[in-house]
Amino acid sequence: MLAFLQFTLILDFMIISPMGAILMPALHISPAQFGTVVSAYAFSAGVSGILAAGFADRFDRKKLLLFFYCGFILGTLLCGTAPNFHFLLMARMVTGLFGGVIGSVVLAITTDLFPFEMRGRVMGYVQSAFAASQVLGLPAGLYFSNLWGWHAPFLMIVSIGVVVGTVIFAKLQPISAHLKLQTDNNAFVHIRKTIFNLDYTLAFAVTALLSTGGFMLMPFGSDFTVNNLGIDMEHLPLIYLITGIGALFIGPIVGRLSDRFGKYTMFVAGGLLSMIMVMIYTHLGITPIHQVILVNVLLYMGVFSRMIPSQALMTAIPSPSNRGSFMAVSSSLQQMSGGIASVLAGLIVSRQTDGKLLHFEMIGYVVVGTTLTTIFMMYFIHRKVSGKK
Repeated sequence: MLAFLQFTLILDFMIISPMGAILMPALHISPAQFGTVVSAYAFSAGVSGILAAGFADRFDRKKLLLFFYCGFILGTLLCGTAPNFHFLLMARMVTGLFGGVIGSVVLAITTDLFPFEMRGRVMGYVQSAFAASQVLGLPAGLYFSNLWGWHAPFLMIVSIGVVVGTVIFAKLQPISAHLKLQTDNNAFVHIRKTIFNLDYTLAFAVTALLSTGGFMLMPFGSDFTVNNLGIDMEHLPLIYLITGIGALFIGPIVGRLSDRFGKYTMFVAGGLLSMIMVMIYTHLGITPIHQVILVNVLLYMGVFSRMIPSQALMTAIPSPSNRGSFMAVSSSLQQMSGGIASVLAGLIVSRQTDGKLLHFEMIGYVVVGTTLTTIFMMYFIHRKVSGKK
């Protein structure tokens, strides 16, 4: 159920990226304005994460999940009816306000229900929603947007989301064991203790840096593929489809390997692969479609090999009594740093008269720098977690 929910959440964020090549000419907006649309969700999600952190451990996690999921569906519906750039910007802010908290609640639930030794596998399956959104969601979204316009994918997500919400309401059991551990009656005291807990500071810093790569590269992925790599719009769904099928198998495998050989070991391996593939990807010119697909599959292999073990490691940091608050603050930092990254990417990238993006390789250098930094910082997280066991 959580993977199904994550599917709609991730698809809502990711659908913006491949539609960049459609949205920018349709709304007559620049790459910088498009970066603002992407970052609006992130900034809004960041603010809501901080606001929700004080209350995240004070309610049954099922009720909290359903409340924010209903708001997320409403925001996505507004996106699907947006007539212009400014309305879409507002709709993305509403969607982020609710959607930004959902990921942290999902992580808190998985941490409550599964021991540390199993969390690599659990995260692998939950994050398979990312791959499923590539396999099913993005190709379908692009197909519908080509057929009926850019509003159609958002309405598709709303339709799926209503079904997901109904299933969770009917089938998910209450998750409230953490309520017995609460000692803070004041929500502001609770969030202050979480934010200023020195044991969490490094984890928060790593979380903020981890999200920059995806937020810098993904918003311009379809635009770069179409205008710089020479792939036409009709073949774009095929690239996402095959990349997603690869990722669908990679996620659970990476999760199992993380539990078997160590989460930090997999994180380092994923970081090295990511850096190599980012350098190759951002320096490509006109490229045959089979090579583009291969590069994308290997790039996402590196991304998954960082994302899954890092999330599993992070879940071991907070105590059960403030796990929801920790996850909410982490999600908030992730979204806000991602929003800043999207804005910076929009400022770095410019467009030639023939439509090609310029300076895309500069984004690659920034991503490699942040990846190296997180490998170094994550080592200390690994040592801290190992000392707890």
